[in-house]
Amino acid sequence: GQQLMETGGGSVQAGGALRLSCSASGYQIDGYCMGWYRRGQGVVKETIATIDINGTTTYADSVKGRFTISRDNTANALYLQMTDLKPEDSALYSCAANSLPRCRENRWWNWGQGTRVTVSA
Repeated sequence: GQQLMETGGGSVQAGGALRLSCSASGYQIDGYCMGWYRRGQGVVKETIATIDINGTTTYADSVKGRFTISRDNTANALYLQMTDLKPEDSALYSCAANSLPRCRENRWWNWGQGTRVTVSA
């Protein structure tokens, strides 16, 4: 089947860093916009970063300057480097594939199960 699987979550102290990975199977991601979402406790799902097929990125204001999204089409993988983590970054982080090459519309069609990030003060 066509799947996305996230790894790299864990527990860190505030100010720490984590790198999340998202591996795709059953299809190639090189033709799709890809993104990272998160859902914290009591919070709606938030789009935190996207990257299109040309490498153009967007970030939510809440993570801008601290998180970096990247992709390796050869490895068929997506990454999220997170630095200067804060307790409010604690959430379930999921990767997703958009049906379009550019990230101009919310046509997300494939989601991973997510990886948990917990940041303690």
